[in-house]
Amino acid sequence: MIEVSDIVDSKYRFILLAAKRARQLQTGAKPLVHTTARKHTRIAQEELKAGVLKFEVLPLPGDEAAPKESSSPKAKK
Repeated sequence: MIEVSDIVDSKYRFILLAAKRARQLQTGAKPLVHTTARKHTRIAQEELKAGVLKFEVLPLPGDEAAPKESSSPKAKK
């Protein structure tokens, strides 16, 4: 069985992605997998587990601009 951690980095992100896809299904989008499920949330979860939904995790604003500093202190002359 496929684990949620194999698909996304957290259960919270999995639920957010499934909820967004479930809304798309409610507004008339066609399911991307063959399933016997009738509820949109269950269909969305099955699509995520099957790996047919493509998504991208974008960095937060400000994270990419901040340079990483080393933790070792440098001696001042």
